[in-house]
Amino acid sequence: MIGVERERRGERGAGGDWRAPCGTAPAPDGPLGADAVLLGFARSLRAAGVAVSAERVHAFLRAVAVLRPGVRADVYWAGRLTLCGDRDDLERYERVFAAYFGTDRDPARAARAAVPLPRLRPVVRDAPGGPPAEPAEGEREGPPVASLASSVEILRHRDVAVLDPAERAQVRRLLAAFALRGQTRRTARRRPARRGEVDPHRTVRDMLRLGGEPALLRRHARTERPRRVVLLVDVSGSMGPYADALLRFAHAAVRGRRTEVFTIGTRLTRVTRELSHRDPDLAMAAVAEAVPDWRGGTRLGELLREFLDRWGQRGMARGAVVVLLSDGWERGDPRLLAAQMRRLHRLAHRVIWANPRKARPGYAPLAAGMAAALPSVDAFVEGHSLAALERLAAVVRGAEPPAAADVREGS
Repeated sequence: MIGVERERRGERGAGGDWRAPCGTAPAPDGPLGADAVLLGFARSLRAAGVAVSAERVHAFLRAVAVLRPGVRADVYWAGRLTLCGDRDDLERYERVFAAYFGTDRDPARAARAAVPLPRLRPVVRDAPGGPPAEPAEGEREGPPVASLASSVEILRHRDVAVLDPAERAQVRRLLAAFALRGQTRRTARRRPARRGEVDPHRTVRDMLRLGGEPALLRRHARTERPRRVVLLVDVSGSMGPYADALLRFAHAAVRGRRTEVFTIGTRLTRVTRELSHRDPDLAMAAVAEAVPDWRGGTRLGELLREFLDRWGQRGMARGAVVVLLSDGWERGDPRLLAAQMRRLHRLAHRVIWANPRKARPGYAPLAAGMAAALPSVDAFVEGHSLAALERLAAVVRGAEPPAAADVREGS
């Protein structure tokens, strides 16, 4: 779309070449063009809890096409004006924009400080194959938004176990912008509403206040609130390459205030309080001190029974969305795990299992623990990459998993 708009404005000459002025960058060629970059940014916003609808995304793409896709200020303001629906979305937008397009602490100030530049114009060069011209002295060259974010879009789909330290740091910044909310449910409480059932008490009170004269019918509707989310994160040795990313995902989820997090390995440890630190690094340090069984064995059946006896049966798992983030390796009796999974399935509203190894080619749930647990799992999803965790967050909110047929595979 953006390339078509550029050609429509006559920004590419016949037989010539065009060069972006300072602060701009052309959209990368290939499948990851400018549209793919901007759509990836919209997906990251949706994962952070911003209600980004298809209409808003379409308006965002059109706004960027009219402006300058390679300028940080234009992309920032186009997205802020089209993708944010209320004041609560602004903080999330700032956080996601900084993580996706760069590391500026204040994207709004950086965008306002950008120098206004003319539109792209065709420039015919004498030697098309020569090196690009150097910017003039004193000119400010802004960050190339499209080329920078295209690497982020590729990074979203890469397995976190094979990332280098720089890529891991970038993934951590993106994970810090996540938001996790459970599927909504209707409560018994009611609130005044324009539509819904007639509220007889308020209607009669209005009539009495008017001396028995007819009054407008007052109505009410049931309120909705998100279900509690319980995360059980496997920190055993086989999950070592994924534990940090999954715990940072859990740290972002704890901001929802209706999320509980436990680590499982050889012991069951509740780490909700440790993950309540606003700073992700401080939260990870607190978890490292609280969890005594890092990179140990796995006793899923026994620990799940301990969780249900101590926490779940008392109400934490009742009606909640329970997510197990584990590869399914079990050193104990698989029959015990199967029995406890059936017990959990009767208590919880929905049981989701995220396995980082599910994305590997030729994977089949042949491990004894995984095969024993699958019959009691409502959704079996991947958990190896940033994009997979975004899909997991959507499933927790109530969306169907990408391949629902795989849920009962191997049962």
